[in-house]
Amino acid sequence: MEPIIQVNGLKKLFGNEEALHDVTFTVGKGEVFGFLGPSGSGKTTTIKILTSQLAQTAGDATVFGVPVADLKQEQYRKRIGVLTDNSGLYTRLSIEENLSLYCDLYDEPKTRIDEVLNMVNLNGERKKRIDKLSRGMLQRVTLARALLHEPELLFLDEPTSALDPVNSRHIYKGIERLKANGTTIFLTTHDMQEAEELCDRVAFLHQGSIQLLDAPNVLRRKYATGSMRVELNNGQMHEVTQTDEGAEWLHKQMRAKNIASIHSNEPTLGDIFIEVTGRKLS
Repeated sequence: MEPIIQVNGLKKLFGNEEALHDVTFTVGKGEVFGFLGPSGSGKTTTIKILTSQLAQTAGDATVFGVPVADLKQEQYRKRIGVLTDNSGLYTRLSIEENLSLYCDLYDEPKTRIDEVLNMVNLNGERKKRIDKLSRGMLQRVTLARALLHEPELLFLDEPTSALDPVNSRHIYKGIERLKANGTTIFLTTHDMQEAEELCDRVAFLHQGSIQLLDAPNVLRRKYATGSMRVELNNGQMHEVTQTDEGAEWLHKQMRAKNIASIHSNEPTLGDIFIEVTGRKLS
């Protein structure tokens, strides 16, 4: 894949505190790349560096093949969309009025407003003022604004953190449509289930360093025990290993038609994160 983001040896200090340490990764064109970790692990700091809102202390970072400092140029700004906790919306204006202003800014047709509001399930709320919105609705408006100009690269910082499952599902479908259209997406989240569903590859960030980086299914297989969970018709649960004894027991239960269900014991991304870092996500 054509590299859209390239990071090598990235380091960031705030005073004497090291927020990022020797972070290295590449994101390919059209990829959904998950940057996963608990609050305070350095996810948002990385996005701010990659969008030229913050300068790195050391290391190299390029987007579209140019140093991140050059992204301030208009020709690159229009190729990027950003969703962060800083909404950048005008609170006394309605949802529709805000998006209309951004259409003018990006020289986009006003028909885009309908498209992005449908994507975030807010078309029926378009006349509401920003200062009257719940946190979850505000999150969705901010995402709609980030999508208006159909960016080639989209940074999503915890895009569903304030959303209920129904509206999270709308966002997931929107992300899947963007990916199908070739948009590259850099997604930060501490929701491992979200990452498993959406991401082509994931990086585990812990205390400012990447601990693991690979496709979710590859990581699950790598850390799998090879055992199976078997539920019998009487409700009893058994863990069966891939041994001669396990095979004999399983064959016996199958012949007796005692098995209600069989599941592999593949770990979740959350399980793997805890094993690698010794820390729960929060």
